[in-house]
Amino acid sequence: MEKAGIILVLSGVLIVIGLILLAMGNQIILEGVYQDNGAISSSQNLIISGEFNSEESSVGVFAVQAMEFKENKISAKVLDPLDNQIASKNVDDETIEEEFEIFDTGVYKLIIQSDSNEETQVFGAIGPLPDAGKKSLSFISSYVLIIGMAGLIGSGIYRVKSRKKSI
Repeated sequence: MEKAGIILVLSGVLIVIGLILLAMGNQIILEGVYQDNGAISSSQNLIISGEFNSEESSVGVFAVQAMEFKENKISAKVLDPLDNQIASKNVDDETIEEEFEIFDTGVYKLIIQSDSNEETQVFGAIGPLPDAGKKSLSFISSYVLIIGMAGLIGSGIYRVKSRKKSI
């Protein structure tokens, strides 16, 4: 088998490995994250509840994405297991993300609400902050994909150059 063929096969294998690592990384990062979506208005809130263990993680994160974002007044707040508000944020962009402290083990609630009578579709998620090891898996998969793509480009260039030499 010629060099270009070997490079092409190795690049393909690297791309497949990178895609598998990417899927696994996303699954690992989203482990323990509670998500939901729905329409909110002044009369309807979106509430997402999730079980947190303060011994496993001391920091949580919540995210809110408003579809067709307008300047309506959308806010998000997090309640601890005792229903005390521990974090809040006005949604002033299409997507927001905010961290909060996990003090007690129990059910934490993300409440997304709007002051507008008009319905707005939102997506919300709440979960523990992923540790650096979990985040590094997504970087590794990206690098493996980039190396695989570079190999594909390199094998194409090598084939073109070797054809020109044989003519």
